[in-house]
Amino acid sequence: MQFKYGLNEKPPVRETILYGIQWFAVTIPIIIIIGKITGGFHFSDIGDQMVYLQKLTFVMAVALMGQLFFGHRMPLIIGPSTILLIGIIVSAGHDADAVYSAIFFGGLMLAFFSATGWLGHLRRLFPPRVVAVVLILIAFTLAPTILKLTLDNSDHAGALTHFIFTLVLVMLMFVMQRFLTGIWKSTLIVWAMVMGSTAWFLMMPDNLRIEHIAYAKPFAGFFKNMTSRLVADPGIILSFLICFIALFINDLGSIQAMNGLLKPDDATGRINRGIFITGLSNMASGVLGVIGPVNFSLSPGVIAATGCAARFTMIPTTIILMLLSFSPAALAFISNVPAIVIGSILIYVLSAQIAAGLTVAFEATEDFQFIDGIIIGLPLLLATVVAFQQPSTLQDYPAILRPVLGNGFVVGVITALILEHGIFKR
Repeated sequence: MQFKYGLNEKPPVRETILYGIQWFAVTIPIIIIIGKITGGFHFSDIGDQMVYLQKLTFVMAVALMGQLFFGHRMPLIIGPSTILLIGIIVSAGHDADAVYSAIFFGGLMLAFFSATGWLGHLRRLFPPRVVAVVLILIAFTLAPTILKLTLDNSDHAGALTHFIFTLVLVMLMFVMQRFLTGIWKSTLIVWAMVMGSTAWFLMMPDNLRIEHIAYAKPFAGFFKNMTSRLVADPGIILSFLICFIALFINDLGSIQAMNGLLKPDDATGRINRGIFITGLSNMASGVLGVIGPVNFSLSPGVIAATGCAARFTMIPTTIILMLLSFSPAALAFISNVPAIVIGSILIYVLSAQIAAGLTVAFEATEDFQFIDGIIIGLPLLLATVVAFQQPSTLQDYPAILRPVLGNGFVVGVITALILEHGIFKR
């Protein structure tokens, strides 16, 4: 693929800032959504939930900066791990300190094994067909989330209104992507978020809630609320060990997918360093008492849509996240972006990501055959089925397997690896 700016290129300052805002626009919804779910799971008080969200945003900012300069050094989105979210939910009723201590130990395990260097050798497990699966998987496994975001009728607007608004906004984004040029085209996601939010609130003014913003502090710290006790609960640690194996597969797949797309030098070293920083970031999350981060596979879609692969454009993103982590009022304001707008932008980004995955698949296979289709198709189908299963279904699984069998992304990656290296091994 041809990029307007390569991995280590530095765009002009104005474009760097706009690209950074765009990366922020894609990153912050993930942090807000998972942070609100997890914070609400632990705390009933809105103030405690906001402190949790502040700490989580701070960890994500530090983790992203660490990855850009010391880790994989690629423009990869950092976000709270949905795999660990499943582990937290499964551990309901247990001491929160034991849960976050387990996250600390899991991060320590990742950092230790990546520091030895052997994790990078696992790159051979991800040939182009598996990389293509990983790129496409994230779009399919996020389908339930997109459905909930775009068709959620909690605002009483009506399902038909939600569907038409989503369809119109997505189509307008592709029309603008087709005809806009220069910086306007490259930062389309930012303008879509602004104009989409404005249009929705003009249509549904009652959905604009500012009460919680008015009472939020413009500036507030959070370090006094850190988790201070280290509790080693063997059962919780064992459960999260499975979670971190799945998180490792997720992290490795995301980094290797970017290696396949950008083809940078020292791919093995980038894997080792990237997973090492992920481990350290999860250790920090355990200390602060928040859910740990992982590298998300959304980035190839954004890069494919904008044509910008420069890692330095994410520096403004880290700065914005860091500043936000000390402002409850600003976080409360941003969390007001309508869910339907976030869902529509995800559809646009993930469509480009599927295109990037198919490009990798067809570029690597001169004679695309039926077996190639099976190796790509079956993991996608199984992952989609798992992603749409009801939460109550997980209760029928052994607790130790829920973090794996309840995560469509992990099931899809494991299936692709079995097909590629086992059943249809060349």
